[in-house]
Amino acid sequence: MSARAPTLPKTAGAIGLTATAILWLGLIIVLPLVVVIFEAVKEGPSPYLAALAQPDTISAIQLTLLVAAIAVPLNAIFGLAAAWCITRFEFKGKGILLTILDLPFTISPVISGLVWILLFGANGWFGGWLRENDIKIVFALPGLVLATVLVTLPFVARELIPLMIDQGTDEEVAAVTLGARGWDVFFRITLPNIKWALLYGVLLCTARAMGEFGAVSVVSGHIRGLTNTLPLQIEILHYQYESVAAFACASILTGLALITLVLKTLLEWRFAGELAAHRRH
Repeated sequence: MSARAPTLPKTAGAIGLTATAILWLGLIIVLPLVVVIFEAVKEGPSPYLAALAQPDTISAIQLTLLVAAIAVPLNAIFGLAAAWCITRFEFKGKGILLTILDLPFTISPVISGLVWILLFGANGWFGGWLRENDIKIVFALPGLVLATVLVTLPFVARELIPLMIDQGTDEEVAAVTLGARGWDVFFRITLPNIKWALLYGVLLCTARAMGEFGAVSVVSGHIRGLTNTLPLQIEILHYQYESVAAFACASILTGLALITLVLKTLLEWRFAGELAAHRRH
């Protein structure tokens, strides 16, 4: 039996429910985005561009992109490995592994930052050894990356696991039976079958990595021009009553999020037929 295509709401209840959903989304999502853009440019383009040209703001943008550029590929590799392990092998503790994988979704980002302070801070478990060897983890780039990796850890894996379970292993087993090697199976069969879920997970991971505040706030030390990412720079500007500069920085984060969304939508539109084919299988 084929699924019935969605129809436009016709009853009063359906119309009311649809209108309520649209209104709620408008109030919670669209309106704040409009306010951010309006407040950023309300005094004209010159103050807006001047705010973005501040050295601390440029440094914050560069650091945000650098942290995301390191953390996202690490989580993509981990997500692939974790999904492969969970969906292709049976072992004791598999349920525990899945539970641990979901922990970053449930614990506070602040705790995700405090973990690294406990381990690598001046008074942490490895703080003395790090100090003796002049190695900086917290209040430096490595700490920001570790905090971001922990917070964004599940995104790629959680997109891949349901799809890989649904697809099963028939094609991979057939390829091995015909003499294909492990890496050949991965690159010719597994990766093409999961590339859209992988891409979606990477996009979600990227958006969260660029916007993360709580975890990086704990491990950054708030050193302006050195360890402040864009969300932290926005907080500082807000507390200094530099509203135009704060909203200008916020508009950059908003723009990055919208670019991520547009990219995802364009790819889905461009390859709609292939995506539908994968869903049928």
